[in-house]
Amino acid sequence: MTGFDEAWMTTELRKLDFRSKPLLTTIGLVVVVLPVAFCLLRATQTHAATQAQTTAAIAPEFEVASIKPNKSGNDRERILFPSNGFTATNVPLHMLIRVAYGVEENEISEEPKWLYSENYDVEAKMDSSAADTLRKLGEDQRKLERQRMLQSLLADRFKLTLHRETKELPVYALIVGKGRLKLQKANYDRYPNGEPDYTVLRRGLITAQALSMADLARALTHLLGRRVLDKTGLKGNYDFTLQWTPDDSEPFKRVADNPAPGNAPQPDSSGPSILTAIQEQLGLKLESQKGPAEVLVIDHVEKPSEN
Repeated sequence: MTGFDEAWMTTELRKLDFRSKPLLTTIGLVVVVLPVAFCLLRATQTHAATQAQTTAAIAPEFEVASIKPNKSGNDRERILFPSNGFTATNVPLHMLIRVAYGVEENEISEEPKWLYSENYDVEAKMDSSAADTLRKLGEDQRKLERQRMLQSLLADRFKLTLHRETKELPVYALIVGKGRLKLQKANYDRYPNGEPDYTVLRRGLITAQALSMADLARALTHLLGRRVLDKTGLKGNYDFTLQWTPDDSEPFKRVADNPAPGNAPQPDSSGPSILTAIQEQLGLKLESQKGPAEVLVIDHVEKPSEN
């Protein structure tokens, strides 16, 4: 899939083959808050990050890295993985940890408050031989190696040490509701060149082309900050638009309500909550449950020196 070496997240997702590859499965968790409509590309499960840690190192650590506090006070945050390194702008440490380890917000424990309140600019580069080594890897392994390199950077510069524990956490089960299912099967004949044009994920809006229920569950996971498990039993891909009125309890409350790309509609400011919208517009339901989940427990972390 082209373009993933340049950025894990962009403001628009175009010309992706959703029929052959799931949308949110191989990059590693990337939750990037932007002041425009944005798309969430793909996310690994937590066990994939674990595999990255235990796999013998393929790529070396970043050759050089600069980490500086960002005092801008704005809400613009950006995370990119260009082919030769890693870039983060105005990002708190807790988000860097989530990217590096592929976890959700409620799957980090014992973290000090400054992990959320203090933002950083990070610029890390690898040498040309390391970049060449990564390019020769398969897409999945390349993303895991990038996670491993970021884990190493956090350990070196923030003195981050942690361990994993299994805890009972709240989760949502995505199930088919009692009424009529309102999803439409993906119609590839309607897409330009027979391929989906874009899928938009933003605060208050999901406009999907050829999206599977597993990928919808992953998208909702990042919007709600709680694991969403696909228990619909529905196969195949679907076209749909989901609109709701965001509230301050949603993790992405800082995302500005700017126009979505293309012809994607704007959220209705007087519309339903996301839970109600899922039932009314899709014929699905989010059922609150509890289940065992692996969490990261912070043992030690320090603020980095400026350089």
